[in-house]
Amino acid sequence: MKQTRPPMVEKLMARKWLDSYRKLVLYSSIDIDPDQFLNLIALIGVTLSVVIGAVLNAYLDYNIIATSTTALLVYAFAVYILLQLSAESKAKFVETILPDALQLMSSNIRAGLTTDKALLLAARPEFGPLKDEISRVGRETMAGRNFTDALNKSTARIRSKDMERTVALIVQSLKSGGQLADLLDQTADDMRDQQIIQKEISASVLMYAVFIAIAIAIGAPTLFALSSFLLELLVKNVELISSQMPTSFRSMASSAMPISIATISIKPDFVMTYSMISIAISTLFGSLVMGLILKGEETAGFKYIPVILIIALSLFYLAHYILQTLLGGMIGF
Repeated sequence: MKQTRPPMVEKLMARKWLDSYRKLVLYSSIDIDPDQFLNLIALIGVTLSVVIGAVLNAYLDYNIIATSTTALLVYAFAVYILLQLSAESKAKFVETILPDALQLMSSNIRAGLTTDKALLLAARPEFGPLKDEISRVGRETMAGRNFTDALNKSTARIRSKDMERTVALIVQSLKSGGQLADLLDQTADDMRDQQIIQKEISASVLMYAVFIAIAIAIGAPTLFALSSFLLELLVKNVELISSQMPTSFRSMASSAMPISIATISIKPDFVMTYSMISIAISTLFGSLVMGLILKGEETAGFKYIPVILIIALSLFYLAHYILQTLLGGMIGF
């Protein structure tokens, strides 16, 4: 059956991005047609961005087009992150239980069952997404589809390199007529050894990830809070000195002295906004680096972004409040 494009989403994003979102929906745990899901997400996103733009325009006099566009981009990025996390979680779960499924399939083959029946009987409820894919392969095989074609199609819904390698090995063994049971047992043992090695590597580089987390969640917010407080203090002092200086002396000083006292063009509000944007950007890239260090994939760091961002912004406002309360009170600020 010919697949139809979602009309609403086509108007909001390029085809390349649309295909990327569609693949993520297939890889994730969302059991719904990708086009229907993207249409629903697009409708919610457009409505939410327009409401946010209207509210900010009414209360803060922000440009409605700019705020709505920004809100829509942030919403699309948030949906992308959630889909990435869902796909990553599904793949990790499948990779964890895949060795058990392979050994169970090997035992069924040794018991005298054919390959397709051995695979179907290996579908246990505790295998979760892998059980669904095995059942789907069984249904397509019983409907007359070639077993190897149905098996290859299962990798389109699980973004796992281990799954792709395993399916490729099974298909190649079926074509060459090798000992599939021995191959499955050896593959399961190799996958377990690989998982153990990955855990050891993650443990050995954990200190690097901790250092990055401390830098972006504690160090950067504290320094930004200190710099914003010092700027506010400098602006207040300059305004105070300028207001108490006689007008005649101010004009004479500006013409005779190399130093003139004037209003500082950089406002504290601008520094606060710049600090929050810098913290958000640092959190994004720092989390990606942490995911690359710990898991070997940048997308694995998406799950750290909300936690680190909340901690960093909370510490920024807390440090700024403490500085204003303690030091500001001491110097009459």
